[in-house]
Amino acid sequence: MSGEGRHPGDRKRVRLFLALDLPGSARADIASWRDPLLGDLRPVAAGSLHVTLVFLGWREEKDAHRIAAVAEDAAAGKRAAFLAPTGVRGVPRRSPSLFALEMEDRGGRCGALQSTLASALADTGLYRREKRPFWPHLTLARGRRGHPAKPLESERLPAPFAADRVVLFRSILCPQGAVYEPLWTGLLGP
Repeated sequence: MSGEGRHPGDRKRVRLFLALDLPGSARADIASWRDPLLGDLRPVAAGSLHVTLVFLGWREEKDAHRIAAVAEDAAAGKRAAFLAPTGVRGVPRRSPSLFALEMEDRGGRCGALQSTLASALADTGLYRREKRPFWPHLTLARGRRGHPAKPLESERLPAPFAADRVVLFRSILCPQGAVYEPLWTGLLGP
């Protein structure tokens, strides 16, 4: 499967999402904590770790510029989010195929940024708000097809971190896993 699609009218479509990008030190800490726990699980590449804010799905490629402009305006003046890992959650709970590191949104900035971005995009017709509440997390690993996944367990958790970059990513689907290409980056204040 390819990350690009051709649809009626031969318009190029891309898969897009807005996310908080992790600082390099947080990526390294999370990967070094996670990797010994993996067993048969397929890890998300350390360079691809992020906290999704708004998943936009398949869009016409030309929409990316408008989405970036709306996100830039919406994120202006916002401050970095302070996130603290609280534990690992399997999704779905009964027979997990994905394991996520849940985050405490200390100070509420991550949730506020997500709400602001989602509202701004919805107001311009670029997004339809989800009914489910925002869940700050990052995907650590996925199960391998046909193999029951054991939970990731550890007494220690990675250190809290500040995330000061919101990024519009293009997701390119590949057999070995998704590759994320940054299309726009906005810096958040301290």
